[in-house]
Amino acid sequence: MIEDIARPAAQGLAGSADIWVVLLIAGVAVLAGAAVQSTVGLGLGLVAAPVISFLDPTLMPGAMLIAAVLLPVLTLLQEWRHVDWRGIAWGLPARLPGTVVAVWVVAVLAPRALAGVVGAMVLAAVALSVWSFRARITPVSLVVAGCLSGFAGTATSVGGPPMALLYQHEPPARVRATLAAFFLFGAALSLTALTLGGQMDTRTLVAGVAMIPCVAVGFGVGNLLRRWVDAGWLRLAMLCVVTASALGLLVQAVLG
Repeated sequence: MIEDIARPAAQGLAGSADIWVVLLIAGVAVLAGAAVQSTVGLGLGLVAAPVISFLDPTLMPGAMLIAAVLLPVLTLLQEWRHVDWRGIAWGLPARLPGTVVAVWVVAVLAPRALAGVVGAMVLAAVALSVWSFRARITPVSLVVAGCLSGFAGTATSVGGPPMALLYQHEPPARVRATLAAFFLFGAALSLTALTLGGQMDTRTLVAGVAMIPCVAVGFGVGNLLRRWVDAGWLRLAMLCVVTASALGLLVQAVLG
C-alpha cells in the first residue's frame, strides 16, 4: 500500500525507477533548496520544484507546498522582528485573485506548459533587475507582486521571485523575515484553494509530509552558511538562484 502511494507516476522521468532512489534524489533537492532559502530568503521551491517535477510532475505543486510550510515557521521564530508587516498587509490580500486563477489553470493546463510560461516570466524579471531596474516598494508594486506570487506559487509552487525581486535591495534579515511571512500565509492559502479545487490527494499529501525532515535539516545547514552572506552577496545569490530555476522550468517545458 505504501509503495503504491509513493511509486513515481508513469509520466515522470523517474518512470519505473526504484522508489528509494527517487525519494533520495527528491530529499537531497529539498534539503539543498531549504539551505538556500534559509540563507538568502528564497530557494526551496526554486531549487527543488524543477527536480521533483522531472521525477514526478503529478506531485506538483501540492507536495512542495506542504513541505515548504515548515521553513517559514522556523525562519519567523528567529527573525520575526524584521518582518515588513506593512508590505505583507498590501501584498498578501493581492495573492488571493492570483491563487484563484492558478487553481483553474492547474485543472486545465498541462503542468510543463505552465512551467515554461512561469520560467519565461521569471527570466524577464531578472533581466530587468540586472539592467538596474529597481522597483520601489509601494502599495501598487506590492499588490502586483502579491498577485503574481499567488498565481505562480499555487500553479507551480515557485511563488518567490516577484516578491524577492521587489525586496532584493533590502537588508538580508528583512528579506528573509518578510518573505518567510509572505510564504507562510501564502502557502496556507494556496493549499486551501488547491484542496477545495480537488487538486490534492493522499499520494501528494504523503510525499509532502515525507520531505519535511529534509526541510528541517536544510534549515540548519542554511543557518551555518548565513554567517558568510552579506547584503551584496545576498542579492547576487538570489538572482542566481532565481535564474537557474527559471532556466530549469523552461528546460522542463521543452523536454515535456
